[in-house]
Amino acid sequence: MTRPEIPSRQTLSRRTRTAAAIGLGAAGLLAPVLSEFRVRRAARPLTGRWERQPVLPRRQTKLGLSFRPLQAESLGLDPDETLRTLVEYPFEVIRLAAYWDRLVLATGKYRTDELDRQLDIAEGAGKRIILSLGPVKNFGYPEFFVPPHHLLTPLPEGELVAPTHPLLRTSIDYLVHLVERYKNRPAIMAWQVEHEATDPLGMEHSWRLSAGFVQQEVAAVRAADPTRPVLMNGFLPTSTLVNAQQWWRTRDQGDSLDAAMRFADIVGIDFYPRHALVNVRGRTLYLEGANRPWQQSRRRKLLEWAAENGRQLMITEGQAEPWETVTVPPNPRSHGMYSCLPENIIGNYNHCIRWNQGLRPGLSAYLFWGAEYWLLRQHNGDPTYLRAFSKILEQA
Repeated sequence: MTRPEIPSRQTLSRRTRTAAAIGLGAAGLLAPVLSEFRVRRAARPLTGRWERQPVLPRRQTKLGLSFRPLQAESLGLDPDETLRTLVEYPFEVIRLAAYWDRLVLATGKYRTDELDRQLDIAEGAGKRIILSLGPVKNFGYPEFFVPPHHLLTPLPEGELVAPTHPLLRTSIDYLVHLVERYKNRPAIMAWQVEHEATDPLGMEHSWRLSAGFVQQEVAAVRAADPTRPVLMNGFLPTSTLVNAQQWWRTRDQGDSLDAAMRFADIVGIDFYPRHALVNVRGRTLYLEGANRPWQQSRRRKLLEWAAENGRQLMITEGQAEPWETVTVPPNPRSHGMYSCLPENIIGNYNHCIRWNQGLRPGLSAYLFWGAEYWLLRQHNGDPTYLRAFSKILEQA
């Protein structure tokens, strides 16, 4: 009978050291990822911290916001009155959206009275306007606004929507119609084409617009109005987990920031440094990694690329409302949500304005995201979100 071989002490020692090295290596790789997680109670008592927070000078960066009539409605606010209230504040730029399914009836007739009113209100207040045309994707939930009569079968999940898809022809007709209708309004400073154009539509859908599809849309807008720049925006991941997911889901043609760098005159960054993942028994798991050194690489490359190529770079969505585990941000009385407290409005602004240091021309604009929520808070007795915004306008 053969005796089993017993490892020598030297062999055991080598194996132990190898296992320890592997364990340490794995821990070293996981440590940065784990450091971006936070477990917190979502609703927190409001403080006066925002009042003590300094505001960095914006220098050449214009300030503004995005207006979402659908979000105003979901919060129980009147959209037109909400917009009239917001434009009284002394910011410079406002981004409005042309929602395809709200503008075109099944008969093919255009119904533009709502958008016309919004443009009139913003123009009357002296604002410069970025008009986001869509058409397939536009900002504000659910971010998909194709009229049902233009899409008789759903877009194929897991696939790229190619330029050969019949949706492209109707999309271009719509884009050209809108540009022709509104290009004589001098307050419009830029056209936005699509929203996070080549990324998947959240977690609800896995189809994506192909780069070729979007490229033809941009070309049609430029041909209809060669005098104005085209803006395209993209989501800038601020955590390792989201960065890995975004890379994996867009690895074949790049993400929306890549598409914007290829096709647009102005590249817009959507910046959300803190957001919720899941809520369990009163505690919420958040991702928060924007301040980590390893998250700075792509931002630096974008800034350097813009400076070298003479392109404009702006923040199209600077987080200024909570991003929790529900679509409509919660509104707890006398409390704020951890994903965006009033002081975070100032903190997120300061974080991005620091990008201007050492690079020219820097950010051309910073648009706050969440203005409708601020008014809801004020209606319910909490003016601190609006006051934090006002503080930036006064001191920047």
